[in-house]
Amino acid sequence: MATSTVVPKARFSAQVRLRALQADIMELILDRDLDAGDPMPTESELSEVLGVGRNTLRESLKVLQALGVIEIRHGFGMFVAPSSFDALADGLTFRGRLSLRHEGLEALQLVDIRQALESGLIGASIGSVTDAELVRIEAAVARMEELALQGETFAEADAEFHRLLFEPLGNDLLMNLMSVFWKVYRKIHLEIGIGGTDLVDTASQHRAIYNAVAAKDAACASELLSRHFDGIRAKIKEFVDVA
Repeated sequence: MATSTVVPKARFSAQVRLRALQADIMELILDRDLDAGDPMPTESELSEVLGVGRNTLRESLKVLQALGVIEIRHGFGMFVAPSSFDALADGLTFRGRLSLRHEGLEALQLVDIRQALESGLIGASIGSVTDAELVRIEAAVARMEELALQGETFAEADAEFHRLLFEPLGNDLLMNLMSVFWKVYRKIHLEIGIGGTDLVDTASQHRAIYNAVAAKDAACASELLSRHFDGIRAKIKEFVDVA
């Protein structure tokens, strides 16, 4: 007879209290108008202000450090952490790779999100791109074509191409999110393998996207970017079916 794991009520309540304490600490940071790099109150002050014991406080602080909210520098104290998307990238990568052991749903959803992000924003980027930026985008394409003819993969040039496509928007948050999705996408790609990939055809797809961008054809660029992700989606489905 199958047995189910039941979380004891006391343990569940403790988890709820810890999450509430983490939220209180973040609210305190906001209420005091602290910025990235600013020193945090000491453990003693936090314990007093929040009305919790030191051990409970430390548990919450460790979680917030893992989430990239605070930074603990031993011997110096605690500080509001600078912007970091590492925790987000690690979490999404784990979820995507885990899903590959089952039906691949989250891996496919991550591809869907990146596809929607790029195909949806390319029109705005085309409206802002300069001639100098087009030169750099074309150079990334040329590098891909060169490596493809040599039978070599070109992950770095590929990442640079997609980054440069949206650099004209001047949106740092977007750049960070795209970096996260690229890291996740790359890990998933490595997980399912890149065997059978037609490097020359992939480089050709990037050339077509560049040509549409250079021609200021937003509709064409959006369509090409959208279709660009069909390959990885098909490989994920194939990998899951075989597994």
